[in-house]
Amino acid sequence: MEALRREDPRRFGRFTVLARFQEAASAVQYVARDTGTGELAVITAARPALAAVPAFRRRFQAEARTAERLAGGWVTPPLETGSPEAGEDELLWTATAYVPALPLADAVGIAGPLPERALRILGAGIAEILSRVHAGGSVLQGLAPGTVLLAEDGPRLTAFGPLGAAVAAEARPGGQLSVRLGYLTPEQVAGREVGAPSDLFVLGLLLAYAATGTTPFTEGPPEEAARRIAEAEPELDAVPEELRELIAGCLAKDPAERPTAGTVAAELALEGAAGLARGDWLPERLAAAVADQEARVRALEAPGEAEPTGTADPAGGPEDAVPADAVPGTEAEAPEDAPATQTPTDPRATVATSNETPGTGTGTGTTNAAPGPATGTNTGDIGEDRGTTRFLNTGPKPPQSDRATTHLALPQGLPPAPGTAPAPLPAPAHHHTYGSPAPYPAAALPPSATTAPGNNSNGNSTGPMVALPLPPAPTLPEGSATSRRTLIAIAAAAVGGLVVGGGAVAAIGGGETAAATDAKPPAPKPRRTLPGQPPEPRWSYSHPASESAPLTTALWRDRLLVVTSESQASAVDVSTGKRVWQRADAAKGQAAVVAGDLCFVASPTEFLWLAPKDGTVVHRVRYADGFTDLPDLQVGRLAGHSGTVIWFTGSRTVTVKAPKPKKGKKKAADKKVVQAYFFAYDIVRRAEVWRTRVPAGRAPGTPLYRVVAERSADLLVRQDAVTLTAAEVKAAKGKGSIRSFDQQTGKLRWTKQYGTAGPEAAVTGDEDGILYAGTGVHLQSFEADTGKPLWRVDGTAGSAFGTPLVAGPVLHTTERSRQVGAVERESGRLVWRRSTEVPGIGSAPALTLSSSGKTLLASDATQVTAFSAADGERLWKFQDIGAAEPKGATVSAPYRTLAVGAHIIVQRDRAFYAFPVA
Repeated sequence: MEALRREDPRRFGRFTVLARFQEAASAVQYVARDTGTGELAVITAARPALAAVPAFRRRFQAEARTAERLAGGWVTPPLETGSPEAGEDELLWTATAYVPALPLADAVGIAGPLPERALRILGAGIAEILSRVHAGGSVLQGLAPGTVLLAEDGPRLTAFGPLGAAVAAEARPGGQLSVRLGYLTPEQVAGREVGAPSDLFVLGLLLAYAATGTTPFTEGPPEEAARRIAEAEPELDAVPEELRELIAGCLAKDPAERPTAGTVAAELALEGAAGLARGDWLPERLAAAVADQEARVRALEAPGEAEPTGTADPAGGPEDAVPADAVPGTEAEAPEDAPATQTPTDPRATVATSNETPGTGTGTGTTNAAPGPATGTNTGDIGEDRGTTRFLNTGPKPPQSDRATTHLALPQGLPPAPGTAPAPLPAPAHHHTYGSPAPYPAAALPPSATTAPGNNSNGNSTGPMVALPLPPAPTLPEGSATSRRTLIAIAAAAVGGLVVGGGAVAAIGGGETAAATDAKPPAPKPRRTLPGQPPEPRWSYSHPASESAPLTTALWRDRLLVVTSESQASAVDVSTGKRVWQRADAAKGQAAVVAGDLCFVASPTEFLWLAPKDGTVVHRVRYADGFTDLPDLQVGRLAGHSGTVIWFTGSRTVTVKAPKPKKGKKKAADKKVVQAYFFAYDIVRRAEVWRTRVPAGRAPGTPLYRVVAERSADLLVRQDAVTLTAAEVKAAKGKGSIRSFDQQTGKLRWTKQYGTAGPEAAVTGDEDGILYAGTGVHLQSFEADTGKPLWRVDGTAGSAFGTPLVAGPVLHTTERSRQVGAVERESGRLVWRRSTEVPGIGSAPALTLSSSGKTLLASDATQVTAFSAADGERLWKFQDIGAAEPKGATVSAPYRTLAVGAHIIVQRDRAFYAFPVA
């Protein structure tokens, strides 16, 4: 951290700049204060020379949008972003709230490898973010030791794309941009397309680095680093034994063998990273360093009277462009008076070239945010600004890691294109890092490329470059100068390197480029789905954090997803994922039943009929008005519905006067008695069909019923065990019961018990009068009218069956041991049985069948697993962290699924996704 220089802007929008915080070739970070609120922020401003490149601007803005979408959890939400319509001569910047934290690279340098608990929290937090990214069909490519921060309450991710994790990049003539990543994967080395498993490989590298202080592929010549990544087994002996298998799985060469992000998150911290991070999670030295950083940042004051002569224009940009000698180079050494927070270059961390042995190569630059030249000669590096004052001793000086990462280090700079000055990019474009970046492992150039054009003249390899999924560039116009040679080079560019421009893609050193254009980019190609990876969602919707969490969700005519909460009801268009209305009248409502052309919702005090277009209340029936002979009626949860009829229970408390005492006797006290009823109600005619007196439930008295089967003559109903009175539980002797109510009159026809099905056992039935009930560890079928057992399916030892799902001639089963299956309804013959492959904790997964009947979804507290309904083939899995907040409650809400047309809507807490399914 240092004082402002003459050329630095003094304002960015509503933010007043206080000091330089961090510097990289692509961007400068400033500590700033919001003039309105006084809150501290970190401004990341791209260098004007790079901001003028259209490809860079698109990528910078795309990664800023990704940060906005991922905000929450372990991603600090952006406060403000410079105008996306800004011209090439305007500043490109983002502002994020200041969070005291250390980069992982610095943390390892200060305190050495992290302990196991900290590793679990770190890995789980990042995996939770990756799970959200992958659920949207994207790949992050933003992981590196300098892009992950360790804050007091957990990790933070600060880079959201290839620019953020780049160790070097360069602006080229013709509006082109070349970028080199620090961590490569086997598929990138082989020139194949990256996908979600690529992020998991990098996560494995990152966790291995955090656990040992080095990478698992360091042993061997530097020129063979890429081969080792592609072929060698990782060295994980120093990784804690409990985490070794998981990290090894992430580092599998075959992408299909790597676990999903959700699986990694669950294995590292089943209760979630936020839950595991409660209390102190950082080693004492790191916690002290974070606290020291925060104290010094908060002590900053805005520049006073001693203003430098340079000023900023009203729009927030500097009057003068950054001078040529302010562009950092790659051969600089640390100035003698470097701030104490910053680590001087360790000779072991310099680049090993084909002509040098490790430890003797040219320095790659220091971890100082503003490296100075090695001598008094101006080499083009950012030298020390002699006209300003540095903030010295801004924190403890981190020692070097004991284990060198030399062999995988990349040079920080790239060779200049002919006729251009070097413009290396050793750090992210909007790299939100607090502290200074330390050297970190990166993949070295494979031997086949050591003599390729573009290498430094002294023989130093520039390292491999990889294809970036930049925002789509325009298609090339007919007759453009792209040759067949260029196109062939592009096809194999993952190792040889790509240059991506405003409208051109060409191989480095090819000598030919396509004409650049700023035409509208074409739509991206469909993402290739990897085995086990969920399909790309059609849309996602996040219920606003400013509103109370959803209580119930239901579909209305496959057109609206109706979400109710403590404060209101909302409707989301199922075709777009956009919220179309919200209505406070329907707060705490339940269901969303079709009532002619209206949407019926039952609230705690009234029935409501809403217009589907805008949520306007068209009709309302207050219980006090609709049931005048039952004053103070309390309506319970809906038991079910069919066509225009709903069934529900209700109760009220009445006073029964004591009888007149006999002569000479004292009058007894009046009694409070609960009267309970089971109702049928026509929601189109808005009229009661029938009511039947039923036994009252446990206090406050309303029994909760669930219709388990509807037959032509009667309803089969089961009471929730939690509403049974103590006397009813005792009389049942450990068995549950089913009641039959007449469809036309509501009269109770009979009550029966079935086998050893307990009060809490899962039960369902079909239109033929067959019941399917969990009996101990088995699933058994019975004739409803006679109680005669028909067949039995044995379950897993120590497990229990959940509520099965009737699907034509098949009954889909679910067990607490996470087994899901299918049996023939008539015979009980097992058709298939598969595991969801998640820990068997909590209730059995809930089952949903797609509208076509071809895909079966099993949802529990850990994930959603999709099976082929015909043969049980596992198709894909999905996990999402919901709306977790680092300092808030851990998201423990189970997943829910709803079938709508050719899609399945998956919900967890506030997050909703629409996945296409067969």
